[in-house]
Amino acid sequence: MRWLLGLAVPLVLAVGWELAVGRGLVQGRLIPPPSRIAATLWELAASGDLWTHVEATLIRVGLGFAFGAGAGILAGTATATLPWLRWLIDPTLQALRAVPSLAWVPLFILWFGILETPKVALIAVGVFFPVYVGVAGAIASVDRKLVEVGRIFRLSQAALARRILLPAVLPATLTALRTGLGLGFLFVVAAELMGASEGLGYLLVDGQQFGKPDQIVAAIIAFAVVGKLADSLLVALTGPLVRWQDTARETL
Repeated sequence: MRWLLGLAVPLVLAVGWELAVGRGLVQGRLIPPPSRIAATLWELAASGDLWTHVEATLIRVGLGFAFGAGAGILAGTATATLPWLRWLIDPTLQALRAVPSLAWVPLFILWFGILETPKVALIAVGVFFPVYVGVAGAIASVDRKLVEVGRIFRLSQAALARRILLPAVLPATLTALRTGLGLGFLFVVAAELMGASEGLGYLLVDGQQFGKPDQIVAAIIAFAVVGKLADSLLVALTGPLVRWQDTARETL
């Protein structure tokens, strides 16, 4: 029932806009009514173009997320546990984090050309920074008393990491992964500006160039649906890892 409740807001907005356009209260030229958008989505799906674009985008986001998240976890763990490394590279990484995504596009094209490598690299950059900051912050904020309890029980370094540190940092790490995945979908639009002929970002640009607002909105909706499904899949896969938590999530 909860997923039905989650559909209430978009359904109300869609019906309201359809009625407003149908009764002539607003023009549907720049923002087409849902019936036209649904027809465009149906045409794209029936021709197979929609699935081709969705597949291309998912492959790019999947690869970029894997590389960016992996590097972010390693770098965040290293800088949080080794003070000298944090002092050495964290200022540089924090400065690079402020660089806009589009600023990397010319450099990646110069380095890697216009095929798939620069697109995946740009998405990986977008995923890397939130995961890095989340993991480093989670490790740095572990309660000192928990570590002292582990030492009192004479746990080895491996046991201390497995039984105390890992459970303490896991919830924040999973939140950072979700944030990184969301930014991966944001960065894929910029990535697909780099000479792409497939992908939902390409569908957006194609609609803008040829004056097809229905195609633009259809691509935005496809992005929203695919992004939500990807986030739900990540939550479902990682949920068992934090099932031990006794939180007030369902009671607040």
